[in-house]
Amino acid sequence: MNILTPILSLPLLLTALLASPASAADSANDGDRALLLGTTTSVENSGLLGPLLDAFHDDTGIEVRAVVRGSGAILQLGRSGDFDVVLVHHPNAEKAFIADGHGAARHLVMTSKFMIIGPAKDPANVRTAPDVAGALARIAGGPFAFISRGDQSGTNAAERSLWAIAGLSPWADRTRWYRETGSGMGATLNMASALSAYTFTESGSWNSFSNRGDLEILFAEGPRLANPYSIIPINPERHDHVAAGAATRLVDWLTGPAGQSFIAGFQIDGTPPFISVR
Repeated sequence: MNILTPILSLPLLLTALLASPASAADSANDGDRALLLGTTTSVENSGLLGPLLDAFHDDTGIEVRAVVRGSGAILQLGRSGDFDVVLVHHPNAEKAFIADGHGAARHLVMTSKFMIIGPAKDPANVRTAPDVAGALARIAGGPFAFISRGDQSGTNAAERSLWAIAGLSPWADRTRWYRETGSGMGATLNMASALSAYTFTESGSWNSFSNRGDLEILFAEGPRLANPYSIIPINPERHDHVAAGAATRLVDWLTGPAGQSFIAGFQIDGTPPFISVR
């Protein structure tokens, strides 16, 4: 049975690592401990993570312990060798992670879609904006309340890049209409729902979010809203304690027919939170 640990403290994580074999020779067998996966809140919030890892365990017998944070935090822990493999959605940070020698390779697993959510009445008229940057500019022009994760996650990084395209940086200007939760997507969506405010999310989290209030999808089209997820094994040449063999098995399974078929077939209320890439 796989162990899904959405909130695992760093001391406990380090204890798990230190209790495992700490040599490249031992890690080649990968039979003495669970595979440590660092992944994002959006994968867990979507409802996909637990069933996906259970299916992997059923096929391979490999137990996986998942630790859930934003992509920025996961990659930072990956730099310290606290995981065997990471599954994240922050392309620029992923490329830097690989370039700096922390990751062995980057493999695309699935995609979701970023979107702007807001009150059904849509006072900023986001629905008719020509593009996503224009939609954000309309929110700022009101101004209308906007709730951001503000947590250096992949979703937060994508949101900020789109504000920048619009020529705006409300997080730096400390405008009252722009609020940061410093939390995951679930807490951010809950605040947006309570305040009937706009926010930026992705389809994996939105499809499984039940406390919607009067919020609706207002803008979700355009090439800038694609949200790719990649899996990256931690480089065993940098951290020789990693379970490199088991990490490779997970990569091969997720990017192969079994994993891709599972992702394509997984639905929440008839809607797939992610799109397979093969």
